[in-house]
Amino acid sequence: MSAQSEVTDRTSARTRRNSVHATVSEALHSLLSRPLASYHLVLTITFLLTVLGLVMVLSASSVEGYSKDGSAYGLFATQVIFAMLGLTVFYVMLRLPIRLMRRVAAPMMVITTVLLALVLIPGIGTLSQGARRWFVVGGLSVQPSELVKVALCVWGAHLLASRRRENASLKELLIPLLPVALLICVLIILEPNLSTTITIAIIVGALLWFAGLPVKVFLGFVVAGASIAVLLALVEGYRSQRVMSFLGNIDDPQGAGYQARQARFALANGGVFGVGLGQSSAKWNYLPNAHNDFIFAIIGEELGLIGGLLVVILFAVLAFVGFRIAVRSVDPFLRLMTATITVLITAQAFINIGYVIGLLPVTGIQLPLLSAGGTSTLTILAMLGLLASAARHEPEAVAALGAGEPGRVGRWLRLPSPVPYRPSRADMLRDRLDRRGPARSGRRTAAPAASRWTRRFRRRPTDDPAGSAGRRSTRARQAPRTATVRVDYRTGYSGSGRTAGGRDTSVASRQSEARRPSTWPRR
Repeated sequence: MSAQSEVTDRTSARTRRNSVHATVSEALHSLLSRPLASYHLVLTITFLLTVLGLVMVLSASSVEGYSKDGSAYGLFATQVIFAMLGLTVFYVMLRLPIRLMRRVAAPMMVITTVLLALVLIPGIGTLSQGARRWFVVGGLSVQPSELVKVALCVWGAHLLASRRRENASLKELLIPLLPVALLICVLIILEPNLSTTITIAIIVGALLWFAGLPVKVFLGFVVAGASIAVLLALVEGYRSQRVMSFLGNIDDPQGAGYQARQARFALANGGVFGVGLGQSSAKWNYLPNAHNDFIFAIIGEELGLIGGLLVVILFAVLAFVGFRIAVRSVDPFLRLMTATITVLITAQAFINIGYVIGLLPVTGIQLPLLSAGGTSTLTILAMLGLLASAARHEPEAVAALGAGEPGRVGRWLRLPSPVPYRPSRADMLRDRLDRRGPARSGRRTAAPAASRWTRRFRRRPTDDPAGSAGRRSTRARQAPRTATVRVDYRTGYSGSGRTAGGRDTSVASRQSEARRPSTWPRR
C-alpha cells in the first residue's frame, strides 16, 4: 500500500507540474502573440529601469553628495533632469518617421564627430580627473562621446541597409563605415576614454556582423581590435594595474584592486534579501564611484540577490525583445538598427555586472539607466525610443494600428499611425537585375556575405497554397480579387488586403514576403 501510494503521489505531483508549465506557456504565448507585445514590453522595461535607476542613484549618491556639496539630493536632482530630457528624446524618437530618421543620420554623424574634436580643445572642453571629455552647458555636463553612439547606430544601419544588393563587395561594406569609426575611436582615445572606445567597437562589430561580413574577415577584425585594446590597457599605468590585479599578479587590496574587492564585500554583505533600501554601508566612502560604475554592488547589498537577479532578468528580457523586433522587422534598416542597439545595451549591462562580481577586469563601462550619468542616460533612452519605434513598425503592429483603435497608450501619447514598409517598383526591378547580373558576368562578389545577413535575420515566409509566384497556375493568376478583412483582437491582427487564387496578399503577408533574402529594398 505504501509503495502504491508513493507512486500515486509522484504521478499527481508530476501532473501538477505539467499543468503549471502548460499554464505558464499558454500565458506567455498569449502575451507574445499580441500585435503590440514588443512595443509594450519595451515601454515597460524602460519605465522599470528608469525608476529603479533614479531610486538607486538617490540611495548611492546621498553620502557623497552631502560630503561634497552639503546636500544629499544634488546628484539625484541632476540625474532627474537628464532622465526627463531623456524621456523627452524617447518620445521624439518614437514619433520620428523612418524616412526622416534616415535622412538626418548623416548630418547627426557629422555634428557629433565635430563635437568630439571640439571637446579636445583647451578652453572648450572641461578637464576633470585627467580627462577632457565634457562640455558644460547651463551647469550640466554633456559628453559628446555618448552622443556619437546613437548617431553611429542610426547612420551605420542606414549606410549598410543601402548596400541592399546581394552582390555588394566587401569594400562597399567596410567603406566609409570603418574609416569613420576609426576616426571616432582615435578622437575618444585622445580624451582619453577606453571604455567608450570599447562600446564604439561593439557597435561597429554588431553592424558588420548583422550586415553579413564574412566570418573569417569578422574574426580578423575581432582579433585586431582585441589586440589594440590590450595594448592600450597596458600602455596606461592605472589600466595595466587593473588588468594585473584581475589576473592575480598584483595583490594590493588598498591599490589597484581596492574597488573590485570592496564591491564583492558589498555583494556578500547583501546576502539573499539585502540589508534594506538606503541601508548600504559601502556607500559611506568605502566604495568609490558607488553611484556610477559600481552601482550594481549597491543594488546587491541593499536589495540582495533577489534585486540583482531582477536587474539581470530585465536586461535579458530586453535582449529577447530587441532581437524579436529585429527578426520581425521587414525593413533592412530597422533590422540592423534594432539588432545593433540591442547588442550595445545588453553588452554594456553584462560587462558592467561582470566586472562588479569579479568575472571581468574593471573597464569603467556604466550600467545602462542605473548608473549615474546624465548623457549616458539620455542616449540610452534615445536608443530605447528607436527600439520602441521599430516595434510599432512590425507588420502585425502596423496592420493592427491601421485597422483598429490606437489603444490607451497610443491615445495618451498622441502617436501617429506607423507607415507600412513598401519597397518601390524601381528597387524591386533593380534587385531582379542584380540577381541575374553575377550569374551572367561570372565575377566574384560578396554575395555569400550578404546572404548570411538574411540567414541571421530570416523569418519563415508565409505559406503560399498556390505555390511560389513563378509557378502559379494561369487559373490562379486570372482569379478575381476580393477584399478581405480579418481582425481578431484576442489573438492578434491577421491582416487586411486581397486574395487571389487562394493566395494571401494582405498587408502582413505582403510584408512577410519582403523578408525574402533576395530583396534589400530601401525606404
